[in-house]
Amino acid sequence: MAAGAPVADLAVMFGQLSLVSIGGVHTVLPELKRQVVESHGWMSSADFAALYALAQAAPGPNMLVSTLIGWQVAGLAGALAATAALVAPCALLTFLVAGAWHRFRDRPWRRLVQDGLMPLTAGLVVAAAIVLSEATAVSIGHALVTAIAAALLVLTRLHPLWLLGAGAALGGAGIL
Repeated sequence: MAAGAPVADLAVMFGQLSLVSIGGVHTVLPELKRQVVESHGWMSSADFAALYALAQAAPGPNMLVSTLIGWQVAGLAGALAATAALVAPCALLTFLVAGAWHRFRDRPWRRLVQDGLMPLTAGLVVAAAIVLSEATAVSIGHALVTAIAAALLVLTRLHPLWLLGAGAALGGAGIL
């Protein structure tokens, strides 16, 4: 494979995902994982999950995972290509559509489109959660922590930082 091939492959892959990432990069995580881990073999499922966790722990936009994946695959050039390819196509599309979307704000079809996109986005986010859970639940203990954390987030008003701290403490103590 030519030296520039991974950079070009990253740009094409993230450019395509950019156009279907309704609701952010979370919604395309299953396809991103399939491409990065299974199709291209650039990293393992565990490495993918670790990069995603690192991107989520860092302050900033949720698309940082694209930068980390690009860096892992092809260094600085890969990081720049992946980030630009994820941001540019959807930004351009948003710019082109925003005027029409505002102009037709009172039309009934616009409300129908929005009502259809909300459950679609929620479904894509749930699919991403399942993919990440599969990649990280490598033992009964990890699966149990994942299930307990998910239940606590759904059933209580507990701040996610407490759960992150508890997970880090369990890992640091060698329990997991």
